[in-house]
Amino acid sequence: MQNKGLIRVFAILFGLVSLYQLSFTFFTNKTESDAEAFAKQQISESTENYSALREEVETRYLDSIGNEEGFLGMTYNESKDKELNKGLDLKGGINVILQVSVKDILRGLSNNSKDPAFNQALANADEAQKDAQDDYIDLFLEAFNDIPDARLASPDIFANKTLSDEINFEMSNAEVATVLKKKIDESIVSAFEVLRKRIDKFGVTQPNIQRLGESGRILVELPGAKDVDRIRTLLQSTAQLEFWDGLVGSNFGQFLVDADAYIKETQSTSTEIENAEQVTDSTETAAGDDLEDLLAEENDSTEVASGNNPLLELIVAPGYQGGPVIAVFNAKDTAKVNSYLKKPQVKALLPAEQKYTKFLWGIEDENGLVQLYAVKGNRDNEPELSGGVVTDAAQVYNQAGQVAVSMQMNGKGAKIWEEMTGRAYQQQSTIAIVLDDVVYSAPSSTSGAISGGRTEISGSFTVAEGQDLANVLRAGKLPASADIIQSEVVGPSLGQEAIDSGLMSFVIALLFVLVWMIFYYGRAGAYADVALVVNILFIFGILAGLGAVLTLPGIAGIVLTIGISVDANVLIFERIREELAKGKSQKDSIKDGFNNALSSILDANITTGLTGLILLVFGTGPIKGFATTLLIGIATSLFTAIFITRLFIDGYGKNGKSLAFSTPITKKWFQNVNVNFLKKRKIAYVISAAIIAVGLGSLFTQGLDQGVDFVGGRTYTVRFDKDVDANEIEQDLIATFESAEAKTLGANNQLKITTKYKVEETSTEVDNEIQEMLYNSLKQNLPQGMTYEDFKQESSDKEAGLMSNYKVSPTIADDIKQASVWAVLGSLLVVFLYILLRFRRWQFSLGAVAAVFHDVLIVLGIFSLTYKFMPFNMEIDQAFIAAILTVIGYSLNDTVVVFDRIREYFNENEQWPMSKIINSALSSTLSRTLNTSLTTLIVLLAIFIFAAPLRGFMFSLIIGVVVGTYSSLFIATPVMFDTVKKRGIDLKYKEKEELENDATV
Repeated sequence: MQNKGLIRVFAILFGLVSLYQLSFTFFTNKTESDAEAFAKQQISESTENYSALREEVETRYLDSIGNEEGFLGMTYNESKDKELNKGLDLKGGINVILQVSVKDILRGLSNNSKDPAFNQALANADEAQKDAQDDYIDLFLEAFNDIPDARLASPDIFANKTLSDEINFEMSNAEVATVLKKKIDESIVSAFEVLRKRIDKFGVTQPNIQRLGESGRILVELPGAKDVDRIRTLLQSTAQLEFWDGLVGSNFGQFLVDADAYIKETQSTSTEIENAEQVTDSTETAAGDDLEDLLAEENDSTEVASGNNPLLELIVAPGYQGGPVIAVFNAKDTAKVNSYLKKPQVKALLPAEQKYTKFLWGIEDENGLVQLYAVKGNRDNEPELSGGVVTDAAQVYNQAGQVAVSMQMNGKGAKIWEEMTGRAYQQQSTIAIVLDDVVYSAPSSTSGAISGGRTEISGSFTVAEGQDLANVLRAGKLPASADIIQSEVVGPSLGQEAIDSGLMSFVIALLFVLVWMIFYYGRAGAYADVALVVNILFIFGILAGLGAVLTLPGIAGIVLTIGISVDANVLIFERIREELAKGKSQKDSIKDGFNNALSSILDANITTGLTGLILLVFGTGPIKGFATTLLIGIATSLFTAIFITRLFIDGYGKNGKSLAFSTPITKKWFQNVNVNFLKKRKIAYVISAAIIAVGLGSLFTQGLDQGVDFVGGRTYTVRFDKDVDANEIEQDLIATFESAEAKTLGANNQLKITTKYKVEETSTEVDNEIQEMLYNSLKQNLPQGMTYEDFKQESSDKEAGLMSNYKVSPTIADDIKQASVWAVLGSLLVVFLYILLRFRRWQFSLGAVAAVFHDVLIVLGIFSLTYKFMPFNMEIDQAFIAAILTVIGYSLNDTVVVFDRIREYFNENEQWPMSKIINSALSSTLSRTLNTSLTTLIVLLAIFIFAAPLRGFMFSLIIGVVVGTYSSLFIATPVMFDTVKKRGIDLKYKEKEELENDATV
């Protein structure tokens, strides 16, 4: 090996840099451990709200020492920015995909057009999007063009004052469409920037926000974030700040009385009709029932249904005289009050001068009470002043010492504000400051018109809420609403358990591999172990240096990398043993062994790397983490196996010391193996065909257990303080949600609960509603005294309750499914082309792809056959697709090594018949095949046993390794052999020259 000194220097420098990069992680972990110990000393565990108080003390401690110099002169805050990023599943936090509403953007560009053709096209696009993968704008344009004589450049649609510089009356629909797509893209970019500014101000360490293609989707990852409700509000708030003229609440007293009387009358009429129908039904169906009981039931239902004052009895307190508040209600009754006030007949009861009145709610207070306001509306339902005029905002304290938000307006806004405050002063009324249809405050002007454009929003909110509001206003408003179409929330305690289980599997797998290499290869195996440890150091160092995110599947990728690294060393050592067996000197054997193994190592790792690239392109979240660590691991494994191991081996043998590359026990293992694999190929075909046929039968009859990634829905991980029966709880859930599923996840006191209830609705309100329904359904099995707040609260030491939740809307589920199919097909195509390029014969590519199809079908078939009774989760989701692609990579890795040896034997033994060449090649690689498969299997079993959330993922990989090893011996090569035979190619004397050309690398 040339340039040993340069490689040695590079390896040492690379190792030192990796240690330096990881040192920041060690420093921050130690500091955070000190903070945790300090908090435990300060607060007794018996203290009420112990977890929340402890976390608050930890935060204050870290804030107090954040800028103190520590490790190498670095502060904690600086080290925190450079530590190894931990993903959502290891650290806890929230991960969401937001869909910016293109429909809202179109409405805004059209100035909320009332044109029938425009609104019909929007409605048709909404319906079409349920079953289509096209972008919303394309569906809208298609729907609009289907309407006869409809023109986008109409003055009632897009040829308006707002777009007058870009759209005129003479433009065709196609020309307008180009402008619209440009405007929509600008709006999505604007939304991205607004969200980025909000998140930067939120204070979460190592946030990640990125735009996903051109679909209007934005990915937001906030590892370590705990206040989930606050984050959701921050992300989804459109910041539609509006200023309305307030009306005197006491002027609506008579309206409430009239409305109450009308509602009471209509309810009484409907109740009488319902009771009459109930009497008829009951009489017909209960002929043998006791008449007295039946009449009692009728009387009870009439009493409950009639009600005395359906609206007035909901009022908790009246508004104060002369103020803007009409009345105070319980927050739980707001939906009912809204349903009353929205009735056209109720609205008609308003006096003529108040017919455009808007009813708005205030902020819910600590007692669960909400104030009802009335503001002066108009025909167009547009405020006189909107939040677009705000140039700056900050959280401050008002004269009463309460939290408030100060705002500064531009010149145009300042002028209108002066007019509004002057009018409020003269009329002794108020101005309602409304954000996203919620009245934050309704101040009056006590000193006349306010000039200069500076004003203040005060309300009953905390410092954090005030800061969030100021951040939202300062960052700007979203150009359209942003719905959360996919979200994942992981509690910090679940994240810590994932770290513990991941590290446990990692350490056990590593120890086994280290011991096995020494057992099998002796001193040479010890050198390979050193290279393996260096390889792991390099992987973590690169991850920290690149700012990549380490996830639980990422740890699985690193553990799998151990198998890849071992595979490279096994290939090298086996080739050296073969050269020694030929009688060559140790020096020549080592040189030829490394050189001969290089081609196989490169081919095997490139094919695995190609599938990793496909994962990186098509995957999201944890799957990208798996692909990232796998690709980094492949690169570092090649370097350490080829160069680091070589340095140790050459250094030991330079003084003439003998290196056996085996131990007395393993010295004669797999020597003189001569198996006629081709003779057994027909039996293998029959066995494989039977297994695949059974699997396909199951796939067509009972299918696969598709997860929410592919069908949409909500999934919750819930932990109990005792073991529970999943079937019993599932029946309770079905009674609540109609459609629900409960599966044991890991231990018997933890369930994975999935429901498709209201799957089409993605609002935060619906999320909260379903979460509360879940709590009520599980309440009898939860720890005694656990409230809903305790159930959903995030805490680093949480032992029971809601541990994580995951939501996928049907729209993005279809996209995920489609991307997964393309990922699998794309990887097969790429690998087919690579093998064709390397081996110059399509028969080799066909054999490899046939083996891959064989392996994938068997894995799918086994999952279909066993998912109903396996004691762990076997859902088909994105992680499963990652597993399938990994199986493809592993299967190809094995197959390519065999094909490389066949190509080599073609050159060395041109007098042999083809069958002998193939059998000899397969026999000579058997030691490597079994060795690598065994070590990889042990690695996977370690993860399977200790990392419960990954058991389904690992199970598919375990099947894949077993089947992949089998298919490389009994499917890939026999298929290649049979297709060559059918073409009548002898592959002996007459094609010697052609083969030599084909085998040239």
